[in-house]
Amino acid sequence: MASDQKHTGGSLLFAVLQEHGVKHVFGYPGGAIMPIYDALYDSEVEHYLCRHEQGAAFAAVGYARASDKVGVCMATSGPGATNLITGLADALADSIPIVAITGQVPTAAMGSDAFQEIDVFGLSLACTKHSFQVTDINDLASVLHQAFAIALEGRQGPVLVDIPKDIQLAEINCSLDDLSQLPNKVKLPPVDVTNAISLLSKAKKPILYVGGGVGMANAIDELREFCNKTGMPCVSTLKGLGAIDPENENYLGMLGMHGTKASNLAVQESDLLVVVGARFDDRVTGKLDEFAPNAKVIHFDIDTAEINKRRKADAAILGDLKINLPALAIPLSIADWQKRCQQSKADNGWRYDHPGEKIYAPAVLKEISDTMPKNTCVTTDVGQHQMWAAQHMLFNDPSDFLTSGGMGTMGFGLPAAIGAQVSRPTDCVIAVSGDGSFMMNVQELATIKRFQLPVKILLIDNAKLGMVRQWQDLFFNGRLSETDLSDNPDFIMLANAFDIKAKEITKKSEVTAAVAEMLDHDGAYLLKIKIDAEDNVWPLVPPNTANDKMMESI
Repeated sequence: MASDQKHTGGSLLFAVLQEHGVKHVFGYPGGAIMPIYDALYDSEVEHYLCRHEQGAAFAAVGYARASDKVGVCMATSGPGATNLITGLADALADSIPIVAITGQVPTAAMGSDAFQEIDVFGLSLACTKHSFQVTDINDLASVLHQAFAIALEGRQGPVLVDIPKDIQLAEINCSLDDLSQLPNKVKLPPVDVTNAISLLSKAKKPILYVGGGVGMANAIDELREFCNKTGMPCVSTLKGLGAIDPENENYLGMLGMHGTKASNLAVQESDLLVVVGARFDDRVTGKLDEFAPNAKVIHFDIDTAEINKRRKADAAILGDLKINLPALAIPLSIADWQKRCQQSKADNGWRYDHPGEKIYAPAVLKEISDTMPKNTCVTTDVGQHQMWAAQHMLFNDPSDFLTSGGMGTMGFGLPAAIGAQVSRPTDCVIAVSGDGSFMMNVQELATIKRFQLPVKILLIDNAKLGMVRQWQDLFFNGRLSETDLSDNPDFIMLANAFDIKAKEITKKSEVTAAVAEMLDHDGAYLLKIKIDAEDNVWPLVPPNTANDKMMESI
């Protein structure tokens, strides 16, 4: 047993972080967290100073999603803590393991409306998996261990630990050996697969519907083996992209509001949905009571709360996908159904021969997808560019495509790319953004500059809030309200101000050379492409409409 060592709360925090293998944290200092930042000075943990606390939270999300590790972010009390909230909400919606550390005013001042005091514990309850406030130095190590365990166990998610300033300064004697006693993971009960096997064996038109839970369960190999053994036509949610081998002949693409025609039609006709790590999100189902109306449901999930929440499951398979998927991987006799789905996929090929000389964003994204290095990680913001990236780029793993799914947060892409690049320093990282989203966290260009991160940025500029403009055109009688961004700054000059090489192109003929230049450049690079403000994302399932009634254009 190692001898006791004196720690402050601040130094104890970093000792525990290192016990959990944490090498990088993202944050921004302030008054109530100064003792922690003082302890950071002597720590081996590397800190990345982001230029806004929301940027730090999204960088931690990007880090976690790209690396299969827990992301860690830190902020001071009051506005620093509240600025983390959006990032925590995003992590909760997409089930991302984050540990957020916030400073708090001293315990004696709590409840007195002290300077920069806010009840972040109370505020965070709606957007975290669990929240702690440490009021005794003797509890700090245990709470931090619990935070990591809770973030990772079962359905993953964000955990907040609020630490008052006097607890950060307090001293404690403890043995580092004691810090390795981590909580045991919850053991899940065995699953009865008899009913599910019966449903599978009787199905004539089954569809495998894959969500983000597959990647979080590290069950990619098991899923692909399941695909190969069953031969089942398969579709993916936005967050599930990359889980299915994109070269699988039975893969029909993304389903839902902006899914492929082949995916949506096949799901609507199916007689069995095998749902793996997905939650029947409204952007996937369209009008819920008309979604796959003739299909029975086998639902694989880790979270009991998701079973029967939006669609009744005829067989529920709770627990570890790495164990449960192989148990149901049986050959199916569905040759006619496979052939029909494959033909539908062939008939629904994307067209990239957009008329005229203006740049067509889907064609650019397809070219990047075809030429980028194999292990490239792509992040996106939210809007038309996000859907185009999901539709027209192919990914080999869910950790290669990071986008804000459940929360749909503009400003996600750039800081998430920073986190991804820190976690995967030798891989290519590309942030795909629109001109509206880009301005939401544009200050993180300073983080890229300071740490010389070679993030590539594709900025798709239509001088509009493109997706809002599209909906206003389609569903609000063309009454364009507050979607004009024609007074955007000079993005090339802006990038250059942060010592980032940048280029603008406006013609199709310039695309190939510009994409090659961006991908070949050693450092950070911003490529701005100017597109037609009237370009829309197709297909589109209108709100409260069945998925087989999608609009393909107008």
